[in-house]
Amino acid sequence: MKESVLIGICGGSGSGKTTLAKNLQQELGPDKVGLLFQDSFYHDQSQCFDHDGGNVNFDHPSSLDFHLMFDLLTSLKKGNDIELPVYDFQTHSRLQEKKTFKHKPIVLVDGILLFSQANITELLDHKIFVDTPEDTRLSRRIERDINERGRTKEGVLDQFYAHVKPMHDKYIEPFKEGTFVISGLISQEKMVDEVMTSALNL
Repeated sequence: MKESVLIGICGGSGSGKTTLAKNLQQELGPDKVGLLFQDSFYHDQSQCFDHDGGNVNFDHPSSLDFHLMFDLLTSLKKGNDIELPVYDFQTHSRLQEKKTFKHKPIVLVDGILLFSQANITELLDHKIFVDTPEDTRLSRRIERDINERGRTKEGVLDQFYAHVKPMHDKYIEPFKEGTFVISGLISQEKMVDEVMTSALNL
């Protein structure tokens, strides 16, 4: 089978990168474009998780199985279907079941820490960084985590200042150099148009 074109979309938590990835998939066509999330590769944290906003640092690269991600992306790039792990955010565990990810001509790889991993970036054909101010990212994260993940505002804030912000400053922000940087404050329609025309030349 024909190799997949891998497009990495990175940015801080709440930057708008996942919305951009989903909109790009719709624009290019779900039949041609697959969407793969870094979140699938979390190590099982069920024995470590203490409480909402607690000691587990989900924003450090060590919390993710990047070795497995590299192996699966390598296989996917060669044109193979892969079996993705499934992470349950309610129990903070990696489930026994796996999810088949079908090969597509284009695969969008979404994740906050992608660009901090040299072996992952070497596989990517394009790198897009969504650059969004910290206050905007925090307000979006609070709304998302409360509404979609059953979090408390206190827990979200504790986690942000203990883990999210320092990890962003160390493992995310420095790696936007050499990527196609786009503002996360413009409309999604404009973001899709700029990425399509300027980053991907489509």
